[in-house]
Amino acid sequence: MSRYIANLISRGEGLTLDFKHSITDSRKIARSLVAFANTAGGNLLIGVKDNGNIAGVNSDEEYYMVEAASQLYCKPEVPFEVVRWDINEKTILEVKVKPSKRKPHKAPDKSGKYKAYIRINDQNIVASHVQLKIWKAQKSKKPINMLLGEVENTLIEYLKKNSSITIDKFSRIGFISLSEAERILIDMTVMGLVEYKNLHDQDIFLLNIQNKT
Repeated sequence: MSRYIANLISRGEGLTLDFKHSITDSRKIARSLVAFANTAGGNLLIGVKDNGNIAGVNSDEEYYMVEAASQLYCKPEVPFEVVRWDINEKTILEVKVKPSKRKPHKAPDKSGKYKAYIRINDQNIVASHVQLKIWKAQKSKKPINMLLGEVENTLIEYLKKNSSITIDKFSRIGFISLSEAERILIDMTVMGLVEYKNLHDQDIFLLNIQNKT
């Protein structure tokens, strides 16, 4: 077995790696493609079971299913690269996806409604409305003019002493509305002062490590 593929499989599924025994639905694969593109990129190994055992696939058929997923069910289309690996008379397709600059990419959910997905650990999760607003703000050419006042400094001091904060918590310690707390946190994320994460389906914000002084 190729040492590269063996090492990849030994890592197990995670943020940037997903195993598929085979492709039965291009729409499901589309969700993996957009989740990788919307997050940190990743590799999809087709022909590998969840436990890491190699099942093998029909390379031509599976390639066309991935192509259909990208072209028909990803909006906008997600570029990908495919490498074929022949191991012990079995074929694995390695589908490589790079992190995208055209976020958000969307794919249909089980009901057919198009949604943006992100990758969290080894799962494809629907992006929150906060994540969507951050992407929109990052794509906007409108400059953010923010003066760090009492509320913003209260936030920074809190994050210097605590690992993270939620919108609700910031609203309470800053004595501001939830909508204002959300707006400030999104602006500060775009400015690079704080970092956004989705943890256990909850929007949290952390102080950018460069600002922890």
